Amino acid sequence: MDGRSGRHVREQRIRPRLNPTLSPSDLLGRAPCKARVGGRVFSCSPEGVVLADALGMIQVQARARLELQPGELVVFSGAWTGSLLRASRIVERLSAPEPRGGGELGRFLLNGVGRQLAARSRALSEARSYFAEQHFLEVETPLLVRAPGVDRNVEALRAASGYLITSPEHAMKRLLVGGVPRLFQLGRVFRRDESGALHEPEFTLLEWYRAFSDYGAILADTEALVSRVARALSGRFALKSPDGRAIRVKPPFERVRVEDAFREHAGIRDVAKLAENNEDRYFELLVERVEPALARRDRPVFLCDYPLSQAALSRPCPADPRFAERFELYVGGVELSNGYGELTDPDEQRRRFVLERKRRRAEKRSVYPLDEAFLSALAEGMPPSSGNALGFDRLVALALGVSRIQDVVAFPWQGAPPR
Repeated sequence: MDGRSGRHVREQRIRPRLNPTLSPSDLLGRAPCKARVGGRVFSCSPEGVVLADALGMIQVQARARLELQPGELVVFSGAWTGSLLRASRIVERLSAPEPRGGGELGRFLLNGVGRQLAARSRALSEARSYFAEQHFLEVETPLLVRAPGVDRNVEALRAASGYLITSPEHAMKRLLVGGVPRLFQLGRVFRRDESGALHEPEFTLLEWYRAFSDYGAILADTEALVSRVARALSGRFALKSPDGRAIRVKPPFERVRVEDAFREHAGIRDVAKLAENNEDRYFELLVERVEPALARRDRPVFLCDYPLSQAALSRPCPADPRFAERFELYVGGVELSNGYGELTDPDEQRRRFVLERKRRRAEKRSVYPLDEAFLSALAEGMPPSSGNALGFDRLVALALGVSRIQDVVAFPWQGAPPR
């Protein structure tokens, strides 16, 4: 009843649209059919028109010569033959500038970023499918937090009365305490002063945890995920390093202990002592000797069991407490992930956080608040767990053989990174 007039109003049924407008990429690989197709005129010739969207192009033929201009937005009605569209008529036509190098059209259509985004979407689907098969719960945690963590090598961005997250780690571990046994998150994270071909101040992190698991299970997850995404995007178990080499990623991957890597490539016998007493020299040798040696391998390498002083959130190795259950995955010289056998002792975690804050203060760097909610959760009892954080943009770039993550994200940061 219409309350204003007191009259009964007949329900109006909306008929479904029988012929929705498709895009050029929708037709690629589709069987012959009748279709309405909307896109942008990419080029014109006597033989017809090339119609494009950001993800693909098709050839359009018509009975009469089409008086169209590159850049125009057009909807055709016609018959898709499986290889070209035989257009019977133009349904809609809108004037627009000719495609050129600058602007959104140039980036997504001419420079091919649209096709990279389609591949990225497939990679996201593959990751989610893997975790669904493994009975993980996908979660979302806050982007704005009061305490962003105190990792020595990471700087946070201020926002409102808090910080944007540098990682969802603390919140995800609180979910482990709350009883979630397996969880993952594909989310945006933010870091200050991040720039370069493999860095963005905002990027996508794939992070996951298993309760009641050692980190061997996480290593197996990582191998399965990397090889699965590589095959989905490249058609084979291979990634391409930034210098163009093929890196075979069929599991299992190599495993090298930090202690052995420093002994072999840097001539250091006691790397735990070096990292504790001379951290600058430790990092210098890691960057100048160890990482380049790992980069030369044609297989992915897990660098495992870091000195305890270099693993603020991981538990000590049972066999040698000078080292911690931390690993990083290197692929063709690219650091792809960072994982732990997780520290669950609230007192030890607080001690490490306080020590790191003292170091930051001495170096005149930002000192962040302690995450008391996280420490309180640990005191409730976090199950023995392992987890990993993987740079998703880097994985997609390696799978597509591009050297910059900026080519696989829709809107990379332009100019100097935010402070």
